[in-house]
Amino acid sequence: MMSALSTVSANLLPSPVKSSTPDAQKHRTFPFNSAQSTDRGASLTSLKLPKTSSRRRIKSVAEEREVGSVDSVGGGEEKAHGEAKSEPAKNPIVSILSDRDRFLNAAIVLGAGTLAITKLLTIDHDYWKGWTLYEVLRYAPEHNWIAYEEALKANPVLAKMVISGIVYSLGDWIAQCYEGKPLLDFDRTRMFRSGLVGFLLHGSLSHYYYQFCEALFPFNTWWVVPAKVAFDQTIWASLWNSIYYLVLGFLRFESPSTIFSELQSTYWPMLTAGWKLWPFAHLITYGVIPVEQRLLWVDCVELVWVTILSTYSNEKSEARVSEDS
Repeated sequence: MMSALSTVSANLLPSPVKSSTPDAQKHRTFPFNSAQSTDRGASLTSLKLPKTSSRRRIKSVAEEREVGSVDSVGGGEEKAHGEAKSEPAKNPIVSILSDRDRFLNAAIVLGAGTLAITKLLTIDHDYWKGWTLYEVLRYAPEHNWIAYEEALKANPVLAKMVISGIVYSLGDWIAQCYEGKPLLDFDRTRMFRSGLVGFLLHGSLSHYYYQFCEALFPFNTWWVVPAKVAFDQTIWASLWNSIYYLVLGFLRFESPSTIFSELQSTYWPMLTAGWKLWPFAHLITYGVIPVEQRLLWVDCVELVWVTILSTYSNEKSEARVSEDS
């Protein structure tokens, strides 16, 4: 009976199936071959060795480059330090003394400035006893003006010549500084030429011109001032600009053809440039300033105008010299 039941159950019930789940696979065992495992490890090690060696090579090259760059930087610093040692910084006073031209220019500027300030401030040195510094500074401008008026009465032409010479020298110096030259590297010969033209020609000619202009327009009507300004900016401006260029050219020992060619090329630009400045200044010149004081006012404005004149004249001359060379 029992055997019959076991036979029936064996035929009716399903047979057990092998599990394929991960748990079942986890408990699976495989035969271990030590020789095969050793061969695989060796092959993997052999595959990794070239990569490691290449990394070591790259690292060594990078280290060599870093060392080389550090050495080059250090060498550059040592070279710069050596150059700095070989060329020590010069004291400005020593550099001026070592340069003869700069030393002479500095002496001229210092001497002229000292003389001018001394003359202006010591106008009342005979009366200084008991004066305070405030009183000296207060009365110095007034008494200098009185001395200037007395000089105009004693010798008006000479006084105006001196003023124009000083103004034209300063104007050329300003022009050279405007062109980019340092304060103490100016051309003394050029400045002397400009000052000589101002002293010999501008002061004396302007003195007689203003007297002639007053005689030409002796009226007191409203149109006299505009008429004087128009006459000044056509006839007199053309005449004086031409004289200035001609005389400077001769003082530079240029040929007449060169002088006249430069005058032709600069005549109209200079005349029109003056129209941007002088008509406004001459409204004061002919409308407010007395005849004897006009040149002083004009010379104050001339500091700007001489800078323009000198720049134009010397630019043409220097350009021609550079072309010839």
